[in-house]
Amino acid sequence: MKTQNDKPHSTSEIAMFGRLIQAENGNFAHHLARYVLTLGFSQADQDRMNNLAVRSQDGSLSAIEREELQNYVRSGHLLALLHSKARKSLKRRRAS
Repeated sequence: MKTQNDKPHSTSEIAMFGRLIQAENGNFAHHLARYVLTLGFSQADQDRMNNLAVRSQDGSLSAIEREELQNYVRSGHLLALLHSKARKSLKRRRAS
């Protein structure tokens, strides 16, 4: 039986990864946190994502392209989790 204090655990790979890296904790070493914040998509990948997103709104993506776009979205979510943890780590270091 669920109580009001029970939080549902998402089964998405993004939610699982967030729990795996303990995204809410700012415990990356300073040098690792600074490095993680340098990670991002190349210009070629950004251009491809934009192209796919525009074509998706037009409804003109193939099944393979829809999957590619979803892979970019999931990768972006993973990167956002890592960036968030890195920022928390740097903020925690400044506060101490």
